[in-house]
Amino acid sequence: MRRLSSLAQTRTNALPSVSTVIHGIWGRPFIDLEPHLDLSGLDAIHEEVCLGLAQVPVAYTGGSHRSMGIMPPSLETEALVDYGDVLRGLTGEQRAVFASLADDPIAARDEDISDFGEERPRTLSRRQQLWLEYRHGVYFPWKVYYEMIPNHYWDEKSSAEGKAFTREARTFFPETVAFVKRLPFQQIGRCNIMGLRAHDYGTVHLDGDPNQKPEADHFVTFCPAGNKRLFLWDEERAEKFHIEARAYWFNDSDHHGVEGAPFFRYSIRVDGVFQPDFLQALRERHPELARGNA
Repeated sequence: MRRLSSLAQTRTNALPSVSTVIHGIWGRPFIDLEPHLDLSGLDAIHEEVCLGLAQVPVAYTGGSHRSMGIMPPSLETEALVDYGDVLRGLTGEQRAVFASLADDPIAARDEDISDFGEERPRTLSRRQQLWLEYRHGVYFPWKVYYEMIPNHYWDEKSSAEGKAFTREARTFFPETVAFVKRLPFQQIGRCNIMGLRAHDYGTVHLDGDPNQKPEADHFVTFCPAGNKRLFLWDEERAEKFHIEARAYWFNDSDHHGVEGAPFFRYSIRVDGVFQPDFLQALRERHPELARGNA
């Protein structure tokens, strides 16, 4: 998962100009998509996803939000151990161990360690993630991360060019794939399952600068089990705004996180470009409000 590619080079490239209020969509904190989508198949999808996740390899994601500079200042300590900080502090011997665990260990020996991670040229291998967790205590919030439509660069997540559902996704998640294909998108550039293990929480972060993105990126998040509690964070007021819906769209340039719970939770996020008639229908159903009414 990649985001803020132009802002992730160093800690000093954080977002000092980003407003701390919830920007939302059309004056609202989020758009409840339940009235606009046929969700009758979500119970069957839930059964399929749980069975499928038991049979496919999954990855970790998150783990470097603080060092990427995309967390609100008041909640930075919730990131616990951040792998961006860990990588910068590795000894020469530890760097050699880290390189040996890469997907291409020989090439990794000659690469800068700062090239690894989110928004970097080299993604962390599964072995590197586990070593960072076991040896250095790095906290990866989303430990059940599965890409159904892989996407490398965050700013390309809305483009379908050169992308498709993987064969594995089509094999183990056929009903989910069919559901996603029926969603009102012109094109889909990214689809993944975001799961949190029991007692884990999603660190609060944002995915873009609202001053540079006046319109919210198009995506649908749906939670078949309805038990993953995502919230928007208002840094100015130190308040959470929980999203109580099984399908929704929010402005991912707003700070957002996921509450902890004593059980596994997941959602599926689909990024792309909405069909014009669907977007128009949403606008008509949710006419723009003044910011103070959000």
